[in-house]
Amino acid sequence: MPIIINLDVEMAKCKIKLTELSTLVGISPQNLSILKTGKARAIRFSTLEKLCHALDCTPGDIIEYKKQSQDTILLSAD
Repeated sequence: MPIIINLDVEMAKCKIKLTELSTLVGISPQNLSILKTGKARAIRFSTLEKLCHALDCTPGDIIEYKKQSQDTILLSAD
């Protein structure tokens, strides 16, 4: 998938643990973990805003788009 979640990187920069971030943002540690591992299928803008505020970053620091080559797209469709 060309969408990469860098939540763990931003957490490491701020030296914040999952449970602490969970409390600050108001999201369960389980749901935050799903987001952190890139297994989430969606994120609300309000959640993204809270994460950015807590981590003092921008949405682009947390979510990254990496373009795939045409060959990779064709292989992943099979």
